[in-house]
Amino acid sequence: MKLLVDFFPIILFFIAFKLWGIYPATAVAIAATVVQIAYLRFKTGKVEPMQWASLGIIVVFGGATLLLQNESFIKWKPSVLYWLMGAALVFGQLVLRKNFIQSLMGAQLKLPDHAWRTLNWSWSAFFAVMGVLNLWIAYRFDTDTWVNFKMFGGLGLMLLFVLGQAMYMSRFLQDNTPSTQEPPQS
Repeated sequence: MKLLVDFFPIILFFIAFKLWGIYPATAVAIAATVVQIAYLRFKTGKVEPMQWASLGIIVVFGGATLLLQNESFIKWKPSVLYWLMGAALVFGQLVLRKNFIQSLMGAQLKLPDHAWRTLNWSWSAFFAVMGVLNLWIAYRFDTDTWVNFKMFGGLGLMLLFVLGQAMYMSRFLQDNTPSTQEPPQS
């Protein structure tokens, strides 16, 4: 269910774009993000800082798209969000001396400090590359291709990256299952 809530705005944006075009889709994305944040606030009582940032970015860039009737603004939105997330990870690591990836996942996983640092830097780099890739697609291809990339390409690359991260982390995970063998009798 959480995955559906997380992807609710992008799914509705995609559907609205295919039915009505970029401007109605942008309005739908803004409304869907507001509904998403309201739902999370009502259901869980809290909204993560990056979700608030996403709301702010969609309202600003989506609003500029609608107000100025210029689709370039909405095309910048994913890149700005990616770069903001990457910058937050870098800021946390270098300035606050806090690994936000470890803060998010540390309760579920026990990894050595160097593995957490590697994960943090790799996510930072991934977000930087995704931001550049989004703009490259946005300005080298038509809007339909960009929307398809946003829906399928971006999510597909994210899935591949997460799988790669899981393979990396698996090298450090300990087998915590109790042994079923009897200890030798002495």
